[in-house]
Amino acid sequence: MASRASADRPDSGNGRGAGSSAARAAVLERIRSATRGEPLEVAVPRDYATGSPLAGDALTDRFAERVSSYRASVHRSAPDEIAKRVIVLARERGARRVAVAPAVPDAWRPDGVEVVVDHGLAASALDRIDGAVTGTLVLDGGPRCGRRALTLVPDWHVCVVEVDQVVGSVPEAIAALHEAAGAGRPLTFVSGPSATSDIELSRVEGVHGPRTLDVVLVAPK
Repeated sequence: MASRASADRPDSGNGRGAGSSAARAAVLERIRSATRGEPLEVAVPRDYATGSPLAGDALTDRFAERVSSYRASVHRSAPDEIAKRVIVLARERGARRVAVAPAVPDAWRPDGVEVVVDHGLAASALDRIDGAVTGTLVLDGGPRCGRRALTLVPDWHVCVVEVDQVVGSVPEAIAALHEAAGAGRPLTFVSGPSATSDIELSRVEGVHGPRTLDVVLVAPK
């Protein structure tokens, strides 16, 4: 069956059949035709919305709703209760060792688990860490967010977000990241736990990053 199918379809497999060559030539000719002469000037519309009409509680509530829809957990906290919230989450996740970015404030660091400051830990060392505590969900590679590896290797990620950091649109976030981008730091947009899908759209989490994401949303009392 396999041999007959291959013989019936000479263009299959390595793509060296006459039909494949003719198709390739046709595609290349269309590309040459389209690129001859002066390049076309394409007008790019710039009248899209660059800001959100939401503010205050409405903005943070929508943020919490959107984060939850991406299979992450949102936990609201007061500024002086962050470490307590993190230790509760660590116990729930079975985490005993967590890594933090160098500039993560002491007030974010829980006392009930071993805290390791990431000063360039090797990937093998990060792989032995149960979780990581960083700040903000668009990670800009700065001192508070830490290296990209810090949030990609450990199985659990705790992200502390202060309400005054929440913006309502991508253009607003991009504008806020201007300094980080200009400095050449890597920007990582986080939309829930790490996930991927195969050709049948079967969702698998934790393939290239944390399986679990907890967001601690901090607002004054």
